[in-house]
Amino acid sequence: MAHGGDVIAELTTDHREVESLFQRIESLPSGHKDRRKLADEMTIELVRHSVAEEQYLYPAVREHVEGGGALADKELADHARVEEALKQLEGCSVEDPEFDRTFMTVKNEVTSHVQDEENNLFPKLRQACGQEMLDQLGDKIRTAKKMAPTRPHPAAPDTPPLNKLLAPGTGLVDRVRDFVTGRGRSS
Repeated sequence: MAHGGDVIAELTTDHREVESLFQRIESLPSGHKDRRKLADEMTIELVRHSVAEEQYLYPAVREHVEGGGALADKELADHARVEEALKQLEGCSVEDPEFDRTFMTVKNEVTSHVQDEENNLFPKLRQACGQEMLDQLGDKIRTAKKMAPTRPHPAAPDTPPLNKLLAPGTGLVDRVRDFVTGRGRSS
């Protein structure tokens, strides 16, 4: 899918990509070996997306949207639940029935989060911010995703300034691990 545009277009594109990964995982039978590869791709995308939102989207929501602090806190709580489930999924074999249960937890949490962002948070952000700011946030989100971790780190800070300081280093370590193991590469 094409990335680019303002923050809302960028993040909505990410949402559609993850939904596509959900469908691809569900199209395979339980225990199928390709479910692990797809779950790893899904995890990489979700973690990168979440880190970028935590670095730039939610601080902007706090600053510019009326009641933004409570909105951002709710979204961060959603992220924490998803990240815990992703960490559990990372440790599951695809043959283990827990893989399917944990995958469904991830899918349900993410689906609810996406609906809330797209139906509630994004319209409020669009109303509160000018197009130039939304475009700048889109650029920042794309840059952050390139440097972001690719594995779940539930104990990592999720608010500035610590998340902006630690995420690039953690992301580098994750990308080296992914390169060495071949994780996230299509065959």
